[in-house]
Amino acid sequence: MAQVVKKIKLQIPGGKATPAPPVGTALGPAGVNISQFVTQFNDATRDKMGTIIPVELSVFDDRTFTFIMKNPPASRLILKALGIEKGSSKSQKERAVGTLTKAHIDAIVAEKMPDLNANSPEAAARLIAGTAQSMGIAVE
Repeated sequence: MAQVVKKIKLQIPGGKATPAPPVGTALGPAGVNISQFVTQFNDATRDKMGTIIPVELSVFDDRTFTFIMKNPPASRLILKALGIEKGSSKSQKERAVGTLTKAHIDAIVAEKMPDLNANSPEAAARLIAGTAQSMGIAVE
């Protein structure tokens, strides 16, 4: 049985992976067939076009690989829920970038819960609220 030699973590826009950096520079030294990974990843994420998808790639000693896709980062889900491009550049002083409601937080927690390090939905909601506050977004 093949053994895992290397684990690689990447964040790639869904459906838009290319052999160019950062994908090529991360996978090349590990001996992974880059075009095979790009094809498999793009096929698997065609429905999430443009959304940042974290990927955990396990490379085996026979140069084969498997990958696990995670949910998008909490910050991206918050921006998507509010329909804005980015958070505040001065998050400690500027809080008027947007307002995250309880309904927004509940929807994000429902999507992100499997990837969060939280024991309950309430703890997960506090994690999401904290992320929003650090981005300069008010939380109701």
